[in-house]
Amino acid sequence: MEQPNVARVGRQIVGRAWDKQRSPLRAERHPNSVTAPPVNRGSMTPRPWRGFWNSLGTALLMSIPGMGPAAPKAASPAPEAWQQAASRRRMALMLIVLVTTALATSLFASMQPDYDSVLLEVGQLSLFALLSAWIVSGFGTALMGFFVVLRGDKHALSAKEVRDHAMPTGADERTAIIMPICNEDVATVFAGLRATCESVLATGHGRAFDVFVLSDSNDPEKRRAERAAWEDLRAVLAQESNGGPSIEVYYRLRTRRTHRKAGNVADFCRRWGNDYKYMVVLDADSVMSGDCLTSMVKLMQAHPRAGIIQTATQSIGHQTLHARAQQFASRMTGRLFTLGMQYWQLGESHYWGHNAIIRVKPFMEHCALAPIKGTGGLSGGIMSHDFVEAALMRRAGFHVWLVSDLVGSYEQQPPDLLSELQRDRRWCQGNLQNARLMAEPGIAGVHRAMFITGTMSYLSAPLWLAFMTLGTTLWLSGHAQATGLASVTHALSAIPAELIGLWIWTLAVLFLPRLLGIAAVLIQGEQRRYGGTAGLIKSAALESVLAMLQSPVRMLAHSLFVLVALTGVKLEWKSPPRDAEALRWRDAARSLAPMSGIIALLAGGIALIDPSALVWLIPVGLPLLLAIPASVLTSRSDLGAAMRRQRWLLIPEESWSPAVLRRAWMHAKLPLRQQPLALAA
Repeated sequence: MEQPNVARVGRQIVGRAWDKQRSPLRAERHPNSVTAPPVNRGSMTPRPWRGFWNSLGTALLMSIPGMGPAAPKAASPAPEAWQQAASRRRMALMLIVLVTTALATSLFASMQPDYDSVLLEVGQLSLFALLSAWIVSGFGTALMGFFVVLRGDKHALSAKEVRDHAMPTGADERTAIIMPICNEDVATVFAGLRATCESVLATGHGRAFDVFVLSDSNDPEKRRAERAAWEDLRAVLAQESNGGPSIEVYYRLRTRRTHRKAGNVADFCRRWGNDYKYMVVLDADSVMSGDCLTSMVKLMQAHPRAGIIQTATQSIGHQTLHARAQQFASRMTGRLFTLGMQYWQLGESHYWGHNAIIRVKPFMEHCALAPIKGTGGLSGGIMSHDFVEAALMRRAGFHVWLVSDLVGSYEQQPPDLLSELQRDRRWCQGNLQNARLMAEPGIAGVHRAMFITGTMSYLSAPLWLAFMTLGTTLWLSGHAQATGLASVTHALSAIPAELIGLWIWTLAVLFLPRLLGIAAVLIQGEQRRYGGTAGLIKSAALESVLAMLQSPVRMLAHSLFVLVALTGVKLEWKSPPRDAEALRWRDAARSLAPMSGIIALLAGGIALIDPSALVWLIPVGLPLLLAIPASVLTSRSDLGAAMRRQRWLLIPEESWSPAVLRRAWMHAKLPLRQQPLALAA
């Protein structure tokens, strides 16, 4: 057991010697030789996908008596307590969804008039049932999260259980903190990374971690800035250590940029994965506290079958009104969804691709990602790799946990609506792509369900659009044509009471999680951290209004993204940089004017046929007509800052900011090369 440790120490000594040498010629020919440790090559070979229809056909054949393997299967191990609890909870969620959807659909069907087109009527009813099941599943998850707030969850992993555990210090138990980046804002990236490293050093366990900045940047200016920031960061951290052991920070520039972030992580594993027992994956905007990182390592040590432990990341950072509304929703309502998912997923949970710790050896053995065969937007390299890696880790027999009380894990929200949609475009294509993998053999049922929910999170947008289109069409076909304001007034008064009740029910299901979020804050006595009870309620109301204004824009944009992903049509969706700069009117108009124009033309055409049918378009049409000014106004930092001063959309991290965040914000304001080294003291 000693020889591998000696060899590893030798490689580190050689690596530091190369680092000190700083040969200009060697740096020019092999830039990573003076910024990264010597390679300890490992294998990470992907297993080819069987394909959806092939997997489905094989599963059907194997289910036929006599077609399966002749050898008897080995006895399965007895399910653990958490697995039995998870089965009961998933069954309860399924019953909530099925019963509620059946009641709502029967009510909707009973109040439908007789239309001329049975096909359209059946289509609308089917869409209603599917969309009802979708929103009820979200409500059920939030309801379970509210139950956890009240009663707790004895089967969930918790940071409390390792609070008094010793931090592992062996040479074979080291952790790599890796941050893949690609043409990011260098000052922001290294400010957050510096704050994270400083927080790790403050725990006294800096020697247990090595940090790798894994760059895919192809902009020469960005590359030079990254290299300079890395050199400065090492110098600052060395001074902060006061002559003691400092945390090692390496920089790797990847010149063959294959398979995006997943390829960058896999490249790290093949080069240095054998040197580490765990790795913590960060995003470019991630900030994590040292206490959170050490607790993650302790949890891994305490649970040897845990393959991935995901933190409940809190969104915070930008000061725009849009970002502050999103972080408020994440902190108040999103927390219930996180607790609810933890409640029914337990050891078969999500992995979100960042702010999580991974057991390196099984990840290298089982989680390599082969490209999906075929052509078009749903083939090629895996884009939404995180869900797939979680499924593969579970297929290998390891557990994937979401731990909600790992405090100190942060990320930034997109500063404006267009930046959010730019991100969603990538996620949409990746989630639809993952649907092709749901029949792969050995995948746990809950992870197959996650592939479906990931698909529905974007496919629901065109389904809602189709449902509203069918409703308008059936309205036009089933009502006598009329003109003028009187017809609209008559139509509104003639709406069946059942339809009004159904609308109220749908809105209630959509907004009850927000009410449960308010109730959870009040029950826990945390309202002061949200600006008081009045501040909490008015902030929730403002966030709800903004959500209603933005939802139709998201619906149309996501529908377009789904169309692009399924057809392979090229689409250029322009958005401004990720920095919190106010949207320019022309940028917003270029992206959103087509949506506003289409809805205006559609409303005009319907008004000429039957003005009463406009009642179906009001919830969508009015926000779309206001999309451009709304997106510009919500992108302003001064408006967001003014809201904060008035205690609107306040979250606990703003009432009292954690030290790691305060340091990250301080470092971001003054880049490393402008700071005297004494500042770190």
